[in-house]
Amino acid sequence: MEAMLYALDQINSDPTLLPNITLGARILDTCSRDTYALEQSLTFVQALIQKGISDVRCSNGEPPILSRPEHVVGVIGASASSVSIMVANVLRLFAIPQISYASTAPELSDNNRYDFFSRVVPPDSYQAQAMVDIVKALGWNYVSTLASEGNYGESGVEAFVQISREAGGVCIAQSLKIPRDPRPGEFDKVIKHLLETSSARAIIIFANEDDIKRVLEAAHRANETGHFLWVGSDSWGSKTSPILNQEEVAEGAVTILPKRASIEGFDQYFTSRSLENNRRNIWFAEFWEDDFKCKLMWSGAQPEETSRKCTGEERIGKDSAYEQEGKVQFVIDAVYAMANALHNMHSELCSGATGVCERMDPMNGRLLLQYIHAVNFSGSAGTPVMFNENGDAPGRYDIFQYQLTNASAPGYRVIGQWTEYLRLNVKEMQWSGGQRDIPISVCSLPCASGERKKMVKGVPCCWHCELCDGYQYQLDEFTCELCPFNARPSPNRTTCRPIPIVKLEWHSPWAILPILLAVLGILVITLIVVTFIRHNDTPIVRASGRELSYVLLTGIFLIYFITFLMIAEPGVAVCACRRLFLGLGMCISYAALLTKTNRIYRIFEQGKKSVTPPKFISPTSQLAITFSLISVQVMGTVVWLGVLPPHSVIDYEEQRTPNPEQAQGILKCDMSDLSLVCCLGYSIILMATCTVYAIKARGVPETFNEAKPIGFTMYTTCIIWLAFVPIFFGTAQSAEKIYIQTATLTVSMSLSASVSLGMLYVPKAYVILFHPEQNVQKRKRSFKAVAAAAATTARLSQKQDNDRQNGQSKGKARPASGH
Repeated sequence: MEAMLYALDQINSDPTLLPNITLGARILDTCSRDTYALEQSLTFVQALIQKGISDVRCSNGEPPILSRPEHVVGVIGASASSVSIMVANVLRLFAIPQISYASTAPELSDNNRYDFFSRVVPPDSYQAQAMVDIVKALGWNYVSTLASEGNYGESGVEAFVQISREAGGVCIAQSLKIPRDPRPGEFDKVIKHLLETSSARAIIIFANEDDIKRVLEAAHRANETGHFLWVGSDSWGSKTSPILNQEEVAEGAVTILPKRASIEGFDQYFTSRSLENNRRNIWFAEFWEDDFKCKLMWSGAQPEETSRKCTGEERIGKDSAYEQEGKVQFVIDAVYAMANALHNMHSELCSGATGVCERMDPMNGRLLLQYIHAVNFSGSAGTPVMFNENGDAPGRYDIFQYQLTNASAPGYRVIGQWTEYLRLNVKEMQWSGGQRDIPISVCSLPCASGERKKMVKGVPCCWHCELCDGYQYQLDEFTCELCPFNARPSPNRTTCRPIPIVKLEWHSPWAILPILLAVLGILVITLIVVTFIRHNDTPIVRASGRELSYVLLTGIFLIYFITFLMIAEPGVAVCACRRLFLGLGMCISYAALLTKTNRIYRIFEQGKKSVTPPKFISPTSQLAITFSLISVQVMGTVVWLGVLPPHSVIDYEEQRTPNPEQAQGILKCDMSDLSLVCCLGYSIILMATCTVYAIKARGVPETFNEAKPIGFTMYTTCIIWLAFVPIFFGTAQSAEKIYIQTATLTVSMSLSASVSLGMLYVPKAYVILFHPEQNVQKRKRSFKAVAAAAATTARLSQKQDNDRQNGQSKGKARPASGH
């Protein structure tokens, strides 16, 4: 009230503001009760109520002379939102503008219901927006709200919840309400309920001072000092009374207060007030007694024995503590807003007139309201005073934090400002125990890289983290998606990377043994071929069948050579050569061996019957038979190459292991296991047929032919390939499949070739090189000699059979030798 009187004095003494017009005031006490304020506000509208006096007569019969009530053109107040709402409902009926200096309830912004209400403080909707911005700036997304029952607390929380819902990113764990008349233990229940969602440590509180204090006391009793992170509204602000004796519980509390400043002129005015010079304030004496803790002596009054008598010489600020009330700035701005509106209205309606002209008497309240909404001037604190279309002042707030370890002294420290957007100095903030790190108040911690959020239904701030497993990567924070077939997730699973491509390298341990066998075999076969060429006309070379020997040695060479093709990097040329030579080398070898074995068998079988040689035993015939057998393989391969042209492929499925880090793409030729078997199938048939003939020719005298070395060669070859089959197909699911199968195939082929080479040609080359005298003694046998030997062998065999049957044979028949 003193701030209002001070503002009126300043306005009335200002010759430029409302010249020749004096503003007065009719001041009534609301007692901070909305119902009582409603009764008091009726006195403001008495002058506007037309009373009927037709039935009222004085004692002499004359009509009464009624004093006209003072006409109030505007109302300043109230402080409490509940009071302003009640009064505004009456004043709007009579078109009396109202300007509040402290009511911040959001519902007062409703221009349809409270169209004659304005305020020089921002509504709680701005305050709620500022508090939402603070919560988001601190990284909190899970909070609880606490409100005192009533318009201020409930509407403030409602505004916070609404804004946070629209802005997103902040979820409300609980919304609790403190009753108007709390029962004993009510605040302990409040703390207990808040602890049910312990991860929501941030508490948004819209409550009166007494409720704030009792909540802090309950938190202290629950031994939860430092757990809760308080965010208080302007009812907490920078006041010390709510946190008195509860400083540790309140440490770190972030509070908000409309931006304001101390008015120095008012301090000088108010501290100079005394009982003598301030008789216009009828409540000043009561304030005097309360401020100086004394009693005034009125006529007829008896002071209490324990009270001190007021002398009247006391001075405010000297004999008592003084601190400017926080609302002083806003009261002065409210009065000046009304005065500036009247001034602008007078300038336009009463231009050049002294005092109030007829156009302003009576006052048009709706027109005055338009001038109020149009004012724009610098207020008492130097900040602009203006109103929006709803009669609200712009939001300007100071952000405080209560710090116990403040460098200067414990207390509230300004850490930021809010004027349509937040400016927060996080580095200046301190929390419980003087910690600098911002505590957390979240429902769920952020998911790690490679994890997706699985939202909790109905709570957008709560989720479970699920790892993107297998070959999945994190597409976004909610989705895992499979990588392409040729890619695998990165280590943090945020993207995909190409699967590494591997092949059998020359330096691989799996390639060393096959290469070693192939190189040794090629060296030996080169030595044998050179030896045979140099001794091409010697008896041993001629007796071996020179033509078929060279064909057989060519096949053995190709078997060794295929090892290098199997290890070489797959390409079109390499894959074509693999198809061609993989089966061709074995086909040539076993076709030549089959032809040679068949010739020996037919010769000795024919020799048992007659001395006439069988057909097709000449070298030319033998070559023709051999090449006919080989042509089948060549024709099949050519057709295969024509129908399915060779090319290399990258097989990502073969080594697509459960662990993506071990996945590999295999660079290989487009030959499946089945096509490999088909490629070697014909050679295996030749090998089996050759083995059958070797078994049939096992009884031929060893001095006449190569049947027994051929037979031993085929037996050993069969054993090698029988061992190859389970190893090759048994490793189909192995991670080292490409290496094991390639090594097994090449080693098996090299071993079978080495057996043929070692049994059939190494002994001959040894004799030629190291025992040349035996080479000279050898003679080529004629068919007649062979036939005679065959006949003798047949007769001996028949005789042995007869002896065994008759039981007459007591000795063991020995085979005859011939020349």
